[in-house]
Amino acid sequence: MTEISNFIIGFFILLGSILSLVAAIGVVRLPDVYTRNHAASKSATLGVIFILFGLFLYYLLTEHQVNSRVLLGIVFVFITAPVAGHLISRAAYNIGVPLWKGSVQDDLKKARSKKKLMR
Repeated sequence: MTEISNFIIGFFILLGSILSLVAAIGVVRLPDVYTRNHAASKSATLGVIFILFGLFLYYLLTEHQVNSRVLLGIVFVFITAPVAGHLISRAAYNIGVPLWKGSVQDDLKKARSKKKLMR
């Protein structure tokens, strides 16, 4: 049981570390604030959640304790990180940060023009 649980715990922590690395590379390499924010909010959120889940499994399978703080951390990150990413992107769009020149579509611009026509 110990070797299998160590493998499962290590798998989740390794997967979370890889996703966090992908998020860091995305923040550095992607061209504009919107795509960087997407990489940071999606990959980093999943990376942190997998690492915390691996920690939760460690406490559960090896220490035989249910750590409610780790569960609350998972729930907190799961709820707040995507909302924060959305708000940062929306604020950047509202202050006029330009899209990358290779962007094909601006859905928010279309929605705003329809809203102005309705007024």
